[in-house]
Amino acid sequence: MGGPAAGRTVDAMATTTKVQLRALVRASGGPRYAVAVAVDALGTGLLRPFLLLYGVTVLRLSASATGIAMTAGIVAGLACMPAVGRWLDRGARSTVVAASMLIRVLGVALLLATPAGHVRLFAAAALFLGIGNQAWPAAHAALVATVAHGRERDAALAAGRALRNAGMGAGALVATACLAGGTTALQALAAVTGLAYLTAAALAWSVHLRTQPAATPAKDRAHVPAPRMRTLLAANVVYVFCLNVPEIALPLVLVTQLHASPVWSAAIFVANTALVVILQVPVTVLLSRFSRRIVLALAGVVIAASYLGFLAATSLGHGWRAPVIAAVSVLCTVGEIAYAGSATALVTALAPAHVLGRALARFQLSTGFGLAVSPAVITALASHGQAVLWGSLAATTLLSATAVATEKDQGTRLSGCCPRARAGS
Repeated sequence: MGGPAAGRTVDAMATTTKVQLRALVRASGGPRYAVAVAVDALGTGLLRPFLLLYGVTVLRLSASATGIAMTAGIVAGLACMPAVGRWLDRGARSTVVAASMLIRVLGVALLLATPAGHVRLFAAAALFLGIGNQAWPAAHAALVATVAHGRERDAALAAGRALRNAGMGAGALVATACLAGGTTALQALAAVTGLAYLTAAALAWSVHLRTQPAATPAKDRAHVPAPRMRTLLAANVVYVFCLNVPEIALPLVLVTQLHASPVWSAAIFVANTALVVILQVPVTVLLSRFSRRIVLALAGVVIAASYLGFLAATSLGHGWRAPVIAAVSVLCTVGEIAYAGSATALVTALAPAHVLGRALARFQLSTGFGLAVSPAVITALASHGQAVLWGSLAATTLLSATAVATEKDQGTRLSGCCPRARAGS
């Protein structure tokens, strides 16, 4: 049954949703910045998963040389993070975001200019791409933390992650569809990626957001100390392994050890991406009634439980293993969503205003290090059997969750960490 009252209720709900959406976009940096994030993510999805393939098929480099060049780019990007943090602490916001995009334009240009067999130019391209990829998360988080505060900031960070995953997923799908075109198609994808980065940089720069550098307390003028977040940063190295479980651990186990169809690995990866896009904001908002630290610790417990679920699934009969692993992967994704929605938010809440940029840079260092070492660690553990792989991951994640839950927030502020933003170049 329906009627005028029901119609008014639906209209009121629609109006409320629109207002909330506008507020979320505003807290995320505004419409132009949201478009910049989406375009940047689309470009990243077009190229990043296929950069190795580009080096091997288009440039005729060996797989080992291509891999080494890409790894060197990631390491160089991480090495630049302290400078990015200092730049952010001097008040820059949209300029740093735009710079992280522009340097990837240079990387793509070098990629297109690299002749076949020229590993040094490819390494230079991978270097600039790596710097941009590593600098962007900290710069984005600092920008959002400047325009939004408290739980609104948490939701905005979650929305940015969901939007980025959606853009990267769409880009990867387009790139996959174009792979049949061979070398020419890959070169065209690289060119489109460069244009996407350039467009995103222009949009991000047009926001013109910076802050007045926060005043450093008198006792810290001679030396700005790192925020007391060493436990959080160390735990983050372990937590971040969950991001590579759908991409590395599960395909490795399913295809090479359990001899399941590769379709299962693809389905799990697609489901993981879709769930993050759909659930990241609602779950983050739902969990906002709890402290960020407790949510982060709970995320570790959920992730560890999923690891034990994967271990249990491998002992089942042949016909049940893959479906149960796929089901347990949903639990792992829920833990990943809770982790992603609370970790960066906790860093922005704990960091004093005058070292916010450096705190975010250190957090990105721990994230990048975890992502860099996790493939080697996962493959090494898997070579010793399922019990060693999943048991070790579960134990270390639980240990990290315990450390996060019991750490005291000494000498830090829990909210309102950011100075007022002002317009400017």
